Amino acid sequence: MNELNTPENNHSSRSTGRGTSFLLALRRFLLVKELASVIMLVVVILIFYVLSSEFMSLDNLRVILQMLPELGILTIGVTLLMISGEFDLSVGSVFALAPVLNGLMLFSGWNPLIAFILPLIACLGVGALNGIVTTKLNIPSFITTLGSMMVWRGIVLVISSGFPFPWMDTARPFQRILVGDLGIMRVSMIWYAALIIIFWIMLERSRFGNWMFAVGGSSRAARALGIIPDRVKICSFIIVAFLAGLAGMVQYMRLEAPLPSAGTALELDTIASSVIGGAALAGGAGSVIGSLLGSVLIRIVDSGLILAGAPSYWFRVFVGLLLVIAVAFNRLVERTIEKVR
Repeated sequence: MNELNTPENNHSSRSTGRGTSFLLALRRFLLVKELASVIMLVVVILIFYVLSSEFMSLDNLRVILQMLPELGILTIGVTLLMISGEFDLSVGSVFALAPVLNGLMLFSGWNPLIAFILPLIACLGVGALNGIVTTKLNIPSFITTLGSMMVWRGIVLVISSGFPFPWMDTARPFQRILVGDLGIMRVSMIWYAALIIIFWIMLERSRFGNWMFAVGGSSRAARALGIIPDRVKICSFIIVAFLAGLAGMVQYMRLEAPLPSAGTALELDTIASSVIGGAALAGGAGSVIGSLLGSVLIRIVDSGLILAGAPSYWFRVFVGLLLVIAVAFNRLVERTIEKVR
């Protein structure tokens, strides 16, 4: 009995305990979903700070904060849909659809409130249609939304004849509500923050959020638990389409022009932001905070390259590199976690 309590045995037990505690702490650290995006964000900020002394100026911060909500609001929806295991390539077209419909209605003399609400309702209908076609006809969402992207972009061009409608002063009250100037930022940043809180609570603290993770992880397993995957996916499509329309309205009010070309290639930026923020292409993983970090990173890269004097086409190069690095880092983390188990 005395041999069991020798100093050597006690020292060995303490060492083993410390080793186990370290591994547990390392595993918790690596399990942080937004780890890759946080590291890349810090690195990118340092790089652009070195390249341009103006990068950390208040003027540049104001530019980033003004443009962030337009990408960030839409990225929230894309992230939620990816968590559910689906894609939506039509978000860029829906982003343009709502402002063009609003511009048409205001130009035709419609009541401003109705002209604001109806385009957003139309976006809800687009999302529902995408979801129903995908789930009920068993068509991959990539194909469904690729077709939807072409259809709605074509409708936008038909409605507008390729030219933006003139700005109508009847939209001024909604401009103040959505993008009123607050100095270093606009009101749209407050709306974006509110949406982050709302959808974070929905995703992390509600039953529907659990259903989204379950459906994205395995529809068959989710169905065995009593969840109806089709309903979850249709709701997710509706959410992303609504947020696309809302984000488009924010840009429209900021620029005072419903551009038919608005949102072109935006679906790629939002998918990149979601993946950089920790969303899995296969579904079942992601977070609203990650979508925020990914969106901030994309906007910082855009602004930083401009200040560094780089040609505009370098933006796609950097985003592509960040996307590959984020996926590779997450794979490395997964393998590391398996080793420390």
